[in-house]
Amino acid sequence: MGLDERLLEGLESMGFIEATPVQQQSMPIILKGKDLIACAQTGTGKTAAFLLPTLHALMQEAGGESIRALVVVPTRELALQIDQALEGLSYFTDISSYALYGGGDGSNFDQQKKALTMGADVIIATPGKLISHLNMGYVNTKGLTHLILDEADRMLDMGFFEDIMRIVSFLPEKRQTLMFSATMPPKIRQLASKLLVEPEEVSLAISKPAAGVMQVAYLVHDKDKPALIKKLLDKKELNGVIIFSRTKRNVKEIAKILQKTTLDVEEMHSDLSQDEREEVMRRFKNRNVQVLVATDILSRGIDIKELQLVVNFDVPDEAEDYVHRVGRTARADKSGIAITFISPDDQRKFANIERLIETNVQKQPVPADVGESFEYNPNAKGRGRGGYGKGRGGSSGGGGRQGGRSGGHGGKRKGGGAKPRRN
Repeated sequence: MGLDERLLEGLESMGFIEATPVQQQSMPIILKGKDLIACAQTGTGKTAAFLLPTLHALMQEAGGESIRALVVVPTRELALQIDQALEGLSYFTDISSYALYGGGDGSNFDQQKKALTMGADVIIATPGKLISHLNMGYVNTKGLTHLILDEADRMLDMGFFEDIMRIVSFLPEKRQTLMFSATMPPKIRQLASKLLVEPEEVSLAISKPAAGVMQVAYLVHDKDKPALIKKLLDKKELNGVIIFSRTKRNVKEIAKILQKTTLDVEEMHSDLSQDEREEVMRRFKNRNVQVLVATDILSRGIDIKELQLVVNFDVPDEAEDYVHRVGRTARADKSGIAITFISPDDQRKFANIERLIETNVQKQPVPADVGESFEYNPNAKGRGRGGYGKGRGGSSGGGGRQGGRSGGHGGKRKGGGAKPRRN
């Protein structure tokens, strides 16, 4: 693709050999300087698809005191992951970067200001904190040439439309704009029409789990879910399991139940501080934690390699969220298992999921020593919202606005010191 040799050296050091389909189709368009809207499921290599050609373009011209590329993302976890990927890809270059995301205690505000005023080449940011700096008037964006919106559908789901438009109002009109999304609802096309100029479009494998995922569902009453999860995980050689639930309250209860077993279990939700969340993720990625119980804060954009198993303790409210949850396993041509617990009240929602993914997922009765099962009949009247814990007594982490803007408050300096990191 004609990438700079220093980027190829970074790719080689990271063990990347072949481009994924989304990279093959997106990168030539981006390298030509055209606007792009790209739709592809999680785990397909979207991050490198926009980072590599953007870094290549930045390397062709000298930097200055202005931010040259801005990547806007919905959550701090995704901001951190992209920053780490950028660090690896640009290791043999002089590109500087800074990740601006929530969860800090405010003590690093001066460091954030220095990085933004000195002009890091690439800023990766969640919307809220970036806006707070932009409103103060010292952020130099005059030389910005690239705007990237990653997980754009998620940002709109979280209510960030006005924030995105506010950010764009500070940027030069003449720029390359890239929009990456896992889904393509009408609201994404409406946003694209406002921000992109004559964009090219790439669309791959929309809303279907990876081929390597074996999907199974258990027909289980809410009261029997704790016993079923313990039985499924009992005496197994587990090394990489995520259990998803809709609410923080459920996550805490599930973690408490499993922590009474011999398993190493941690929980992940928005009540944890940023430092706590990073430490949990570090231990899970290093396999010091066997089982992670999480809200949908982890369902998108988080790259955790070689997950054995994903369990949906309850059926997600939105069919698209099922795809994102299941997408945590069977990444990069690996295989994996996804198990979903279907309660009587969740049958209709699961039928919507099956229609979306165009697959009839195998249904299993619960073991006799766990409880009684039921006949799957999503068309029966009276099916509504159900769930362990009798309702939605919490928030699904990254899925809603909390304290104003999820993932948008605070920030964290990467790389040490006041200056943007030079890789």
